[in-house]
Amino acid sequence: MTPAAKSVFVAAMFLKRLSRNTVTIGAPAKVNLDLRVLGRRPDGYHEIDSLFQAVSLFDRLVITRTDSRDEMVISLSRPAALPTDESNLIAKAFRLMQQEFSLSGGLKIELEKNIPVAAGLGGGSSDGAATILACSVLFDLPLKRREMAALSAQIGSDLPFFFSSGQAHVTGRGELVEDLELPTDYWMVLVTPPTAVSTVEAYAALKLPLTKPAESRNFRGWRAPKDFVKWLSDIGNDFETTPLEAIGRLQQVKNDLAGAGALLTRMSGSGPTVFGIYGNAPDIEGDRVLDRSDWAVFVVRPIRLPVLL
Repeated sequence: MTPAAKSVFVAAMFLKRLSRNTVTIGAPAKVNLDLRVLGRRPDGYHEIDSLFQAVSLFDRLVITRTDSRDEMVISLSRPAALPTDESNLIAKAFRLMQQEFSLSGGLKIELEKNIPVAAGLGGGSSDGAATILACSVLFDLPLKRREMAALSAQIGSDLPFFFSSGQAHVTGRGELVEDLELPTDYWMVLVTPPTAVSTVEAYAALKLPLTKPAESRNFRGWRAPKDFVKWLSDIGNDFETTPLEAIGRLQQVKNDLAGAGALLTRMSGSGPTVFGIYGNAPDIEGDRVLDRSDWAVFVVRPIRLPVLL
């Protein structure tokens, strides 16, 4: 496999304590296996109906408790187009925990950023959720996962998912998370091209009516990956139907993945990441998907996360 591709396999998940004051956390990416946008809510958010799946692509955070109460230092172990100030979801998560529990110290966080930024993979949300978990451990807070999920919803709509089993039916604005048992015996290729997709513009382009009710969905009955893929194909990603030029350009990525044997290709969230599902380990190098050196390509597996109490 060429250096441009990265095979990412399941790492120790979710948290490991290195010392009394330091933990390391693998914060996974997620994909939207499907996504319906049901309408705009009175509170300004959008009602969604989606299947979220955690995958074996991780940011790695080393989080250390410090004695300085207001200290919040985020450093990057590799270059990334990512702010490290108070606008980062990591900082927002810590400030929320500080406000809620009067934390007696601060945090220093070294972030190894592997999940592409602003790519529809939930990397920032996963990092924020990891920070809430770290605060719970390092400051000896007796928080259950549902309590952490509820707190995290104050930061962003995608955060509560990362306190789930890693497979969930997600509704509301993203804060209603129902654990599922979905198949994991398949492979995925994630491709993030250098195409910027504005989430605000993507939602605006949907031109939604008043919120419509979600349809009842049956989440059982798959015997093989192809059966699961056939079921998934019945509901797509509503953002792919928008006339935005940026989203239209992603069709090339979908075509290339399909040409490389993908059983299903789809955009995750509002993009720009596109994924392909494969029944067997794909030979991405042999199938020439990596001819585009400006695409970030990852070979991953769907994973389940340890369910916290």
